[in-house]
Amino acid sequence: MRAVVIREHGGYERLLFEELPEPEPAPGEVRVRIGVAGLNHLDTWVRRGVPGHAFPLPLVPGCDGAGVIDAVGPGVPARRVGERVLIAPGFTKGVDAEAARGQDHLSGSYGIFGETTDGTCAEALVVPQQNAIPVPASLELTTAAAFPLTYLTAWGMLARRARLEAGESVLIHAAGSGVSVACIQLARLFGARMVIVTTSSPGKAEKARMLGADLVLDYSKPDWSRDAKKATGGRGLDVVVDHLGKQTFEGSLRCLVKGGRYVTCGATTGATAEVPLNLVFFKSLSLLGSTMGSLGDLHRLLDLVVSGRLKPVIDSTLPLSQVAEAHRRIEQREVFGKLLLSL
Repeated sequence: MRAVVIREHGGYERLLFEELPEPEPAPGEVRVRIGVAGLNHLDTWVRRGVPGHAFPLPLVPGCDGAGVIDAVGPGVPARRVGERVLIAPGFTKGVDAEAARGQDHLSGSYGIFGETTDGTCAEALVVPQQNAIPVPASLELTTAAAFPLTYLTAWGMLARRARLEAGESVLIHAAGSGVSVACIQLARLFGARMVIVTTSSPGKAEKARMLGADLVLDYSKPDWSRDAKKATGGRGLDVVVDHLGKQTFEGSLRCLVKGGRYVTCGATTGATAEVPLNLVFFKSLSLLGSTMGSLGDLHRLLDLVVSGRLKPVIDSTLPLSQVAEAHRRIEQREVFGKLLLSL
């Protein structure tokens, strides 16, 4: 089968096209013939490498994907062959206490396809049968591949960690990213009173307004935090969603209301930031980390997508052969929503 393989960290030239043996499903597994793969910022980190973190190279990247089951392992009903499915990007090995509680993403054995094992940028992928979630006939496979990782991450941040409530205000950084697009939609779904977003791109600002943002600010300007607080009448934001990190960290704390919650799932502008502890304790702030979400939450999100209450935003779809161009667009922040690869 054709696949994209990363054997060494580095630039776009490290995205190799190779012929690999087609995987066979073991007991409890299914093989999915991938039709569409979804890329995330995580894929660029896997290619470039992260200091202090070891990826299991060689590795096939790609966390999201959708396709058709064409083979099943022992213990899996044969009727699943031919089923249209999306890939749940996170998995656990066995069932430990966290998985039994419905918090599989907190399990010590939790992994992500394309990061801890081979992913979706290949013609076929073997996954545990629970990770192959049936896709209704009414839903296009492109849509099914466009939302799992980003919307699951957004749900974990807003619903599980920050516990955003109806009538509250939220600020969401980097409006064009897949996670932020999902957060804008979820904030509206949860009944947020005010949704403020940040971006340095005028084009993305207009698209964010069309998604439901009440106000768009430029986070590259020094007064964005003051303007965000001013928009709330001086009260401050209840929640700030941030995955930029160092560049926006202190400003995010300053625009929060007393008792506000700062939640982060990444740090693309720098992983190290000074914490002004006086702001944290004087304002009774909560600093919350969040990674991924549970399998149960993904099923809930699928229901919301199928019902039309959530509408994943697809920036563009490129052929698998243009995976390097896809990485470039993501790194240069030229994407609004999700970038897909067709196989």
